[in-house]
Amino acid sequence: MNNEEIKEEKVEVKEEKKSKKKDKNKEQVELLFSQNQALSEKLLRITADYQNMKRRSEEELQKAYKYDGEEIIKELLLVVDNFERAIKLDDDNLDDELSKFLSGFKMIYTNLVNILNNKNVHEIVCLNEEFNPNTMNAVLTEKVEGTEPGKVVEVLQKGYVYNDKVIRPAMVKVSE
Repeated sequence: MNNEEIKEEKVEVKEEKKSKKKDKNKEQVELLFSQNQALSEKLLRITADYQNMKRRSEEELQKAYKYDGEEIIKELLLVVDNFERAIKLDDDNLDDELSKFLSGFKMIYTNLVNILNNKNVHEIVCLNEEFNPNTMNAVLTEKVEGTEPGKVVEVLQKGYVYNDKVIRPAMVKVSE
């Protein structure tokens, strides 16, 4: 082996080393690129999950604010029912003293109903209306002449809506 052959062999070894180094660098770059891509996808998923969670929590918070006080309103409706029963006694033409006593009840009842109306609590109007299973419970049915089937003929207990949500369905008697 002469000097030239040795030089050529050294050059070939160097080029082979360079080629191996390039291949190794290329493999590392590809590995780093794939890891970077995986991390980018993971970041996008986490960001999307965070945005969805934030949106859901905001919606739940808005719903909580919208229907805040629903439980106390349901309890107040029981008081309203009792006032209505007491006021109905006055309609039965009782004596003057009881009538004066019940006029105070009427004032309290009116104030209470006004407060509930101001808080977006409204009675479900259903007498002589078509039966709606979303807002009413049919407790009784009765054949009534001159009335179409499926019409409400009597309201047994008033129903109420609070901010577009039925908090108590009306209990009604429906014609057959």
